[in-house]
Amino acid sequence: MKTSSLVLLCLSLAGAPAFAEEAADIWRAKCKSCHGDTGNADTREGTKHKVPDITTEQWQSGYTDDEIRKVIRDGVKDTKMKAFKDKYSDQEIEALVKYVRSLRK
Repeated sequence: MKTSSLVLLCLSLAGAPAFAEEAADIWRAKCKSCHGDTGNADTREGTKHKVPDITTEQWQSGYTDDEIRKVIRDGVKDTKMKAFKDKYSDQEIEALVKYVRSLRK
C-alpha cells in the first residue's frame, strides 16, 4: 500500500511541471495578445478592448477559480474573449486557471 501511494505521489508531482509549462505555452499562443505577457493587459489589443489587469489583488480576489474556469471554457459574450472548451481539455483549462492565479502581483 505504501509503495503504491508513493508511486501515485511521484507520478502526480512529475506531471505538475509539464502542466505549468503547457499552460505557459497556451498563454503565449492564445492569451498574451490581449492580456499581455504578465497579465496586465498592456498590449494594443488589451487597451483597445479595455481588458482588465488580472494581476491586481482586486481582480484576483474578485473572481473565484470556478468563474475563471467558466470564462476560459465558455468565453464572454459580446467581447473578444472566445470559448476554449472545444480546443483545450479540462486539465489544460485547469492549468490555465492556476497560471492566471500565478500572475498575482
